[in-house]
Amino acid sequence: MKLTANEEYGIRCLVRLGYALGQGLTIPEISTAEGVSPAYAAKILRVLRKGGFVKAARGKEGGYTLARPAEAIVIGDVIDALGGRLFESDFCDSHSGQAAICTRSVDCSVRSLWRAVQVAVDQVLSKATLRDLLQNEEEMNSWVRTIPGANGLRLIQ
Repeated sequence: MKLTANEEYGIRCLVRLGYALGQGLTIPEISTAEGVSPAYAAKILRVLRKGGFVKAARGKEGGYTLARPAEAIVIGDVIDALGGRLFESDFCDSHSGQAAICTRSVDCSVRSLWRAVQVAVDQVLSKATLRDLLQNEEEMNSWVRTIPGANGLRLIQ
């Protein structure tokens, strides 16, 4: 399981806007800072705008800014808007192999595993806000250690 490029760059664009402290950033400024094409940055910002995370203003003082305070932007909601969850309830419908329905649709230990993984991911992402991501790495590592079950995680230093 991987984060998609949309999710990674979407979060990075929000962090960039969070650091801008309300000053509008243009698509060229964001694309240059994040190392993506202007067209790709525009696509991501359009999704973030539709999701209510950013707003755009035209004119000399224009650009993109956060639509709400960083502490009110929940990372789980952003991931949902940009790409979705790792495991959706209809997952088994689209992964049945060559059969019309999955051969294990009634009694599936794999589905139980993916559900548990999704619950764990949801628990972390529902607690994380953009404000948390505006911390430095050491502070964020300390935040991660406060999550139940994360005490044994070996974090990249």
